[in-house]
Amino acid sequence: MRYISADIVDSLTEGKDSWIYVLVTLLSVLAVVLLTWLAIRINKRVFKKIKARRKEMQFYFFEKVSSVIIVAIGVFLVLIIFNGMESLGRTLLGGTAIISAVAAFVAQDAIKDVLAGLMMSIYKPFEIGSRIELEDKTVGIVKDISMRHVVLQGIDNKCIIIPNSKINAMKVVNYTYLKTYHSMVMEFFVSYDTDTKKASEVIRKAVMESPFSIPKKDVKDGDYGQVYFSEYGESSLKLVTSVYYEVTSPTEKVRDDINTRVREALAANGIEIPYPYVNIVNKKV
Repeated sequence: MRYISADIVDSLTEGKDSWIYVLVTLLSVLAVVLLTWLAIRINKRVFKKIKARRKEMQFYFFEKVSSVIIVAIGVFLVLIIFNGMESLGRTLLGGTAIISAVAAFVAQDAIKDVLAGLMMSIYKPFEIGSRIELEDKTVGIVKDISMRHVVLQGIDNKCIIIPNSKINAMKVVNYTYLKTYHSMVMEFFVSYDTDTKKASEVIRKAVMESPFSIPKKDVKDGDYGQVYFSEYGESSLKLVTSVYYEVTSPTEKVRDDINTRVREALAANGIEIPYPYVNIVNKKV
C-alpha cells in the first residue's frame, strides 16, 4: 500500500493555493449567497403578509431597510471567507483626507434620504394610499416608499418618484388625513323651461349610479345625493349636489365619470343643457 507523504498532505490541506482550499472557499461563498437569497425571500413574504393586513407606511420602509441589511451581512460574510476584512480595514484606515471627503460628499444625499424616510415612517405625515399635494403643486396617490424615494401615482397612472429628503422638506397637503372619504360640490346647469324637480331626480340618480360615489356616513340614505336648485343664472338654472367618494379615488376621475353620466342622463330625458348665445335682430330702417 502506498502512502501520501506528509508534505503532500500539508500542501493539500493547508496550502491556500490548493484546489481543496479553493473548493471549500467557493462552496462557502455559494452557501452564503444561497442563505442571503433565502433570507431576502423570507423577508419579502413576511412583509407581504403584514402589508396585506396593514397599510402603514413604516412597513414599506422597513421592508427595504431589512433587505439592505441582509445583503450587507451577506457581503460581510463573503469578505470574511476571503480574509478580506484585514485588507479592507487597512484601506479604510489608511485612506487620505481627500478620499474621505469625496465619499462623505457623495453619500450625504443618500444619508439625508434614508433619515428623511425614517422620520416620515415614524411621524406619518401621510400613508400608503393617501392622496397628497406637494408645495410645487404635484398631486398624486402615495404608492410606495423606499429608503431613498417616495413613489406617487399621478394623472394617467404616471409614477412620480421624489427623493425622501425633498418631500420631507416640502409643505404637504394631505387630503386623506384622518378622513375616511372625500366630498366635493358639483354644479349643473339646465335651461329656464326645465322642470327642476325632474332634473334634480335625474342628476341624483346619475350620481348614485357612479361606481365612485358612496353614501355619506353621517346622513340617512334617503338624504344622500340630494340636488338643490341653487340660483338663477343669466341664461340657465343652477343645480348643485355634494358628491362623496373614497380617499383613494382620483378627484379628476370622479368628476369625469359623474359629469359624463349626468350629461347622458339629461340628454336621454330631453333636458337641455344651455350655452351662452346672442340673438341678433336685423331691423330695417
